[in-house]
Parts: sequence; C-alpha cells; structure tokens
Amino acid sequence: MPITKRAIKKLRHDRVRTKQNAAARHLLESKVKKARKAPTATTLSQAFGAVDHAVKNHLIHKNAASRLKSRLAKRLKK
Repeated sequence: MPITKRAIKKLRHDRVRTKQNAAARHLLESKVKKARKAPTATTLSQAFGAVDHAVKNHLIHKNAASRLKSRLAKRLKK
C-alpha cells in the first residue's frame, strides 16, 4: 500500500482512470464486434469512430487502429 500522501492520491486517480479505460475498451470491442458480424455502412462508421476515439485517448496505437480500420473496410467490400 502507498505510504506518502501523493502516492495515495495517485492510487485513487489510477483506479478511476482504470475504470474509464475499461469502459472505453469495452465500447470499442463491442462496436468492432458488431461491425465484423454485420458489416454495413452505419456499423462501420460507428466502429471507425470508436477506434479513432481510442487512439485519441491512447488506448490503442495508431498503427493498430489503421490496421483494424483497413480490415473492417475490406469486409464491407466483400
């Protein structure tokens, strides 16, 4: 357990941030899963938005996002 005041505050802050990241990750995964299952223009648009939001908040790397978007777009073409 943290000893200093600053470490206690940091732990509290980290727990909040962990919850927020988990919620954002869950949203991203659900949108991508929906886009994979039924690739339409609207589901793809929602998935792209979720991916871009995840990159902006440093949840995933921009190259990983690019690769994911490319693969989803390829599914829509088929």
